[in-house]
Amino acid sequence: MTEFDLTGLGWSARFARQLDDDDAGLTPVRLSEVHRDRLRALTPEGTLTLLPSESTGAYAVGDWVLSDGTRAIRRLEPSSDLSRRAAGREAKLQRIAANVDTLGIVTSCNADFNIARLERYLALAHTAGCLPLVVLTKADMAKDAGDYLRRAQRLSPLVTALALDATDPDEVSRLAPWCRDGQTLALVGSSGVGKTTLRNALTGEHELTRGIREDDAKGRHTTTARSLVPTTTGGWLIDTPGMRELQLAEADEGIGAVFEDIEDLARQCRFRDCAHAGEPGCTVQAAIDSGDLDPDRLARWEKLRREDRYNSETVAEARARGKAFGKMVREVSTIKKRRRDPGAP
Repeated sequence: MTEFDLTGLGWSARFARQLDDDDAGLTPVRLSEVHRDRLRALTPEGTLTLLPSESTGAYAVGDWVLSDGTRAIRRLEPSSDLSRRAAGREAKLQRIAANVDTLGIVTSCNADFNIARLERYLALAHTAGCLPLVVLTKADMAKDAGDYLRRAQRLSPLVTALALDATDPDEVSRLAPWCRDGQTLALVGSSGVGKTTLRNALTGEHELTRGIREDDAKGRHTTTARSLVPTTTGGWLIDTPGMRELQLAEADEGIGAVFEDIEDLARQCRFRDCAHAGEPGCTVQAAIDSGDLDPDRLARWEKLRREDRYNSETVAEARARGKAFGKMVREVSTIKKRRRDPGAP
């Protein structure tokens, strides 16, 4: 691997400010892989395998941690933190990646293009603190790639969107400004949209790519785990497996940013608790009646808000139960200790 100094690895003054006198003798390293029982980290001198000091679920690819050379002693607060509600019944947040400058939301100019999914990913990016970049692949195979591009650009004034042929290195080079000079670009999206092809072009790697099923434009998983890899332009890339489910939690601010037009209208309604379902003085319904607001967009906003509210509440409840259980365990341990040694504090 090409050698990098700390700045080339993505280090900045934000992380330096988090160091204190107790950290003397520890070395900042950046996590490139997170496994069940170990961590892989990048340093200016090369790679390290570290033992975690807490559950590996607390770490994410892209994190900066302080290490003694063997263990990850302390994780630094990230500049951005991508997370979702974990799949399955357990109500908890799952960290996806950290310290990502730009979130590349990859979709293709075919049946995979889905406005609701793109809005969901945009809310994720805004919540995490990343710049959103919509990357439309298979532009060379579409009858009108410009139509897909215009629809993506209309999602938010903050969105930059590019349509390209992922198999053409010259076109993929248009992504270079987002992954050079220590900057980190993360790619998310469904399987089969060309994330691995983009990764190959940006990093010089040659990972296996697989075809898609022509009937529904869905592909098979090629990337099976997240990893941080260097790009040929001096930046970093985090490629993520295709996510079948992206459940938002604690994303109210991100949803508000993506649907700012609706939230601005809602604040002008006559009643503060307006449900936008026919109440007098509802500016949201007035915008629909005048043709200024698509009712489908309102439905998507309401769906994401309900989902986020439910997931946020269940995650908060699970945290409270965990804290209560931990407190009970500590109290029981203290009682047992006092019984064994009445003079113990």
